[in-house]
Amino acid sequence: MSSNTIVALVMAAGYSHRFGEDDKRCAPLIDGRSLLATSVTNAEQAFPVLRVAIRDEDDTTLLGLAESTPLIRLHQAHLGLGASLAEAIKVLSQDAGLSNIEAVAILLGDMPGIGLETLLTLQRLATRDTIVRPCFDGQQGHPVIFGRAIWPALQAISGSEGAKEVIRRHAARYREYAVQDAGILIDIDTPADIVHIENEQQQ
Repeated sequence: MSSNTIVALVMAAGYSHRFGEDDKRCAPLIDGRSLLATSVTNAEQAFPVLRVAIRDEDDTTLLGLAESTPLIRLHQAHLGLGASLAEAIKVLSQDAGLSNIEAVAILLGDMPGIGLETLLTLQRLATRDTIVRPCFDGQQGHPVIFGRAIWPALQAISGSEGAKEVIRRHAARYREYAVQDAGILIDIDTPADIVHIENEQQQ
């Protein structure tokens, strides 16, 4: 599928309780950029059409995002990832400027290590009617790309479960692809995770 017909949706409205008192989205990485800004930049390199979902009250400057970053401000973030995802997909569905979009790649704002080649490969495999997910060493990772035919099911999600139930109910549309990229598994939950990733990169 053409990159121009997929929208990358970076989910970044969570509350990161495991990270401690600081907002992990703002945590600086080794190059000085915030965790969220790094994840967004990676998505931008692979997907020319992008939206970043943040909480309604968020300050984009504190998050390290450029003023030009196209945002979706969520009102339901406090209800969990599922509610946030449903709200974000509804906004995408109603955006007249995205009427040609055939699929959405759902990325998490705390996963800065996914390789560009992985993202490009996944988008080529995506279709309007399928769910595409990468796996590494037998483990399922991110991002997950949902064809537009599945968007109504995503809009019906609630609570904090994310899209697992949607994938289960649409098993016949689900496609899993092996990639050689451990970055699809690595998310940042604690400050120690950042230290570990940076040590790996320096070796």
